[in-house]
Amino acid sequence: MEFPDELRYTSTHEWVRKEPDGTLSVGITDHAQDALGEMVFVELPAPGRQVRGGDQCAVVESVKAASDVYAPLAGEVVAANTGLADEPGRLNRDPYGTWLFRLKPADGADLSGLLDAAAYRKGLT
Repeated sequence: MEFPDELRYTSTHEWVRKEPDGTLSVGITDHAQDALGEMVFVELPAPGRQVRGGDQCAVVESVKAASDVYAPLAGEVVAANTGLADEPGRLNRDPYGTWLFRLKPADGADLSGLLDAAAYRKGLT
């Protein structure tokens, strides 16, 4: 299983990538998609929604189970990857290349509270 060093992670198995425009792309980790199995449905947050860090804001459903996806930080959802409605299996094929939603972090939101790859990997053992 891979955990790219350039990403940040949550203990609830989301990854976070800071984009050049300052937004954050959020997806599920390789570990999460592997544990869930084949994805069959994704429910995404609506752009404009305000979230607090830790809020449930999306759902991924597999042949095994449905799982909540949580906001890693406070902010505003600015985009949702609507293409996943027709092809949720992309989360299995490319978990780090397939984002669920993009978040404009609230003032003062800081990625330093999130896990780096080594800390996330350690938490899985």
